[in-house]
Amino acid sequence: MTAPSTYGLSTQARNLQWLLTDLVEEVPGVNSVAVVSSDGLLLLSSDPAAGTGEPATTPRAKGPRGASADLATIVCGLGSLTTGAAALMETGSVKQTMVAMEHGSVFVMAISDGSLLGVHATPDCDMSVVAYHMALFVGRAGHVLTPEVRSELRQSMENTP
Repeated sequence: MTAPSTYGLSTQARNLQWLLTDLVEEVPGVNSVAVVSSDGLLLLSSDPAAGTGEPATTPRAKGPRGASADLATIVCGLGSLTTGAAALMETGSVKQTMVAMEHGSVFVMAISDGSLLGVHATPDCDMSVVAYHMALFVGRAGHVLTPEVRSELRQSMENTP
């Protein structure tokens, strides 16, 4: 994976991008990762072409068309659906959602500010390892994802050449 440029980003934003890159490169079976704001906007992506409308230049496994926008849409939809279900069942907030499919899995985990972390993984991934590393990311990112950093990340996604 080629990380998007971090030039001009704050230390906090660069650290979040580094954590996301580390998640993709170090956890076996992870194809792509997206962080989506509480209002559904893509903040961070493992897709080096995120925000460009162009396909990634690095080879990727099968996934939601290889586009970070597709994964972000799926993550946002699953987050909304499960939050609604939890409210109807009066079971409290949703901490994690996992969808296992024939040819892959999608994991969604809440971040403290209402943002969501989404992971698309291979069908043979070790789900407990993926969930563990997602929890580490959420624990490290939750306190850093301030309104200022979210705004900065949105701007950088919009301005990616």
